[in-house]
This record gives sequence, structure tokens and C-alpha cells, in this order.
Amino acid sequence: MTAALELSATAGCAAACRALAIPRASFYRARTPRPAPDTVSPRPKPARALSDAEREATLEILHSERFLDQAPHQVHAALLDEGSYVCSPRTRYRLLEQHGEVRERRDQLRHPVYRKPELLARQPNQVWTWDITKLRGPLQWTYFYL
Repeated sequence: MTAALELSATAGCAAACRALAIPRASFYRARTPRPAPDTVSPRPKPARALSDAEREATLEILHSERFLDQAPHQVHAALLDEGSYVCSPRTRYRLLEQHGEVRERRDQLRHPVYRKPELLARQPNQVWTWDITKLRGPLQWTYFYL
């Protein structure tokens, strides 16, 4: 890529990329320095994000006796009827999820791992089956042929 950078100074980047058969996007990507992963700054807090006091107030409302067994959408509608708005229902869900208070309401079944049945014959006439040409024997790679 350094050859392309040197050649681009005299012939231009498009001509240098054609001469060296490299994509122009790769040339431009190599030309701009990329920051190391350690130096990347964390995302800034959005300007419209709730303050810590507003978060606590919202959680207190959701945990209050009045709204204890209601969904955030129902709480939101009831508070709007009273003329109070702090945040959207989705933000209420996010706050509850951060505190581990949201989960699937239905019980999810855990299916056991299915193991196909095996017929193991240790001697002749011990296992009877149909439509199979061989049965596994007592040792590895040994079979009884029907």
C-alpha cells in the first residue's frame, strides 16, 4: 500500500490504483489512520436521556402499589390521563430490563436431547427386529448380520 501512496503523489490516486490493481476504497482506507481499539471513547450520553433522578422517579412509580401489577403501557396511559409525562413506555421497559424485572410470561418448555434407540445384541437370538440388515455387537465395529 505504501507503493500506491508514493505513486499517487505524482500520478493521482485513481491512476495509482489502476496501475497496482488495488481497489480505490482500500487505498483511501489505508491513507486515513484508524484509532487503536483501546483509544475509542465511549458513546456520549444522549442530550434527551433521563437523568438519574428521573430514572429513580420512574422506577418508584412502576414499583408503587397502584401500578405494581400493570404493564408499562397501562401505566403510561394512566399517567397521561392525569396530565403527567416522564418517559415513553419503551423507556419504562428498558429501565425494568436493566433491573432484571422483565421476563417472558409464558413458561418455556425445555425439550430433552433426543437419543435414538439402539438395539445391542450380545449373542445370537437375543434381540429381534425387522427391516434391519445388521445389529451392533458387544465390541466396536462388530455386527451381527441378519
